[in-house]
Amino acid sequence: MSYQALARKWRPKSFATLVGQEHVVKALSHALAGNRLHHAYLFTGTRGVGKTTLARIMAKALNCERGVSAEPCGACSSCQEIDAGRFVDYIELDAASNRGVDDMTQLLERATYAPTRGRFKVYVIDEVHQLSGHAFNAMLKTLEEPPEHVKFILATTDPQKIPVTVLSRCLQFNLKQMPQPAIVGHLAAILEQERVAFEVDALRQLAKAAAGSMRDALSLLDQAIAHGAGKVEEQGVRDMLGTVGDEFLYGILDGLASGDVAAMLALADQMNGRSMSFESALQELATLFHRVALAQMAPAALSDEVERSRLEPYGKAFDPEFVQLGYQIAILGRNDLPLAPDEYAGFVMTLLRLHAFRPETPPGLGVVPGLSARPGAAPSRPSMPSPAQPARTLQLVPSPMRGAPPAAADASPGAGHGSDWHGLVARMSLSGMARQLANHCDLAEITEHQATLHLPPAHKHLAAKAAQDRLQAELQTAVGRPVRLQLVVAEVGGETPAERSRSAHRERMEKAVASLEQDPFVREAIDLFDASIDESTIKPI
Repeated sequence: MSYQALARKWRPKSFATLVGQEHVVKALSHALAGNRLHHAYLFTGTRGVGKTTLARIMAKALNCERGVSAEPCGACSSCQEIDAGRFVDYIELDAASNRGVDDMTQLLERATYAPTRGRFKVYVIDEVHQLSGHAFNAMLKTLEEPPEHVKFILATTDPQKIPVTVLSRCLQFNLKQMPQPAIVGHLAAILEQERVAFEVDALRQLAKAAAGSMRDALSLLDQAIAHGAGKVEEQGVRDMLGTVGDEFLYGILDGLASGDVAAMLALADQMNGRSMSFESALQELATLFHRVALAQMAPAALSDEVERSRLEPYGKAFDPEFVQLGYQIAILGRNDLPLAPDEYAGFVMTLLRLHAFRPETPPGLGVVPGLSARPGAAPSRPSMPSPAQPARTLQLVPSPMRGAPPAAADASPGAGHGSDWHGLVARMSLSGMARQLANHCDLAEITEHQATLHLPPAHKHLAAKAAQDRLQAELQTAVGRPVRLQLVVAEVGGETPAERSRSAHRERMEKAVASLEQDPFVREAIDLFDASIDESTIKPI
């Protein structure tokens, strides 16, 4: 037997199995149960939300051999023939290819005859807005007063193009786009019955790409199963869709917060190397700015506790005005991509524009104030422990570097002393992502041949292979002997260089503000003009 696409195989056959349109199902079920049947229905909505599927279920409800009911049996010959598309009294017409007045005249002439097998003749006119003006005029009288045995079901994605004279003769139901959780739940249920292994995060990516269309989601799911050789995994789905992972998006925000242009450009290079969609990246970046703005102004709107806890430090790190500007820059950068020399150049220029308009941040400042120190921090990936789960670590160990300088035992710091790490980082010639990695680590232990660093889970995205190799090489130079770097993703016990830098900046800022407040000239100006000090404009020396 030939393979049947999931969108066809799992097409809902009853109101109970229809997903995401409860408001329409409720109204139609009550009408069928009370035998209050209108002669013409209009279903509107975007592609793939169930307009034609709903029409078929209505036709079964009207013509089921067990009687008119909101729960057709699905087993009688009428129900089965309607599902198979061969029921003689169920006529589907595509208005895109049958849009003329002659086509409509023929349809209306046939409508006068009694049904051959069923209780009602059901005419479904899909994309009805594409009918010509004369065709609409020809159907008006019949649509208003059709024979008792005829039911019209019109479907369209653009109700604005339908004449008001037609709209006034129909009961209109607006089908909404499928919410992402509903799509994820439906795909998961299908995969469980199909016995296909999957990751929930992969389904979230498919639901997001489907943009509210269940049919698109099922088509993408078919493609993902083929792409993953029978499995649906997040990384495979991202590669298939060309979407951008959270580690890149949050890495861009980290680079903005620290003023590290090199780190942002390194991320752009990695994305280019993986052939990721820069248009999708800017769309996701704008979405992230939107979520940060919600975290700043309406945190209750973020229902996901993990997402809220991860976004909260970014909301504190950026001014609300910059978040609004960043959102605008991201969407304008996306619109400008077709005009750029190439997409990579357009994406990089957008990042540079974000950097140019960012708030002033002292050099060497960490990613986001308070992020690495936040207890119970957990990234958005479900593979990491939530605050309620027992902690576990992920080890990222690069291969030992070759060609290291000869051993010098007297250059080695003591084991387990986090304070030694600050001095080591100061002696290393690091930049870009490698410096970010060093600044957010804490030295857990150093032995003759190995140095173990702890990296908070919130900064896991900094642990790129190139950054680890660079840090290992500089560490070997600093201690004067071959040392293997072991990076463990776990909460740090001491103060990282980034945290110390932030603390020092805060102290300088407080002293600068206090100095201004105590200045006699400033005090006189405040009293004279009833003014106040804008602390965001103060730069400590």
